Amino acid sequence: MATTWIVAADESRARVLQVARPQRKLEEIESMLNPEGRLQDRELNSDARGRFSGGHTGEDNVGAVEHQAELFAKRVGDYLGKARIEHRFDELVLVAPPKFLGALRKELDKEVEKLVVEELPKDLSWLNARELAAYFEKGSGRAP
Repeated sequence: MATTWIVAADESRARVLQVARPQRKLEEIESMLNPEGRLQDRELNSDARGRFSGGHTGEDNVGAVEHQAELFAKRVGDYLGKARIEHRFDELVLVAPPKFLGALRKELDKEVEKLVVEELPKDLSWLNARELAAYFEKGSGRAP
């Protein structure tokens, strides 16, 4: 019997849920937090660097918030890669806002990519396991 994982994530949180068989009940097995994902660029950047230069330093093409989101996507991707090696899931459903979904896709290794059976470009990371189950049962999404 295939084990399906659903990852509902955004820049600040990732919930990993497993479809428990045979009841097909969703069970949260991991919750990862990234508090920096809720901050704004000005809250992450220190004004100490280049403070007295009088001009733009030109150092960062990527904003601090975007960089934090990329780091979090890498952390989630690494977790999924390790879990795949441990044979903890057979199928993977990714649910994330479009921008973070793209960042997450970049961080999945090729073997994990092969296990992705569905992607849903929505922000549902704030829902708990019961609310996610109700969302999918209503037919709003196609995942188990």
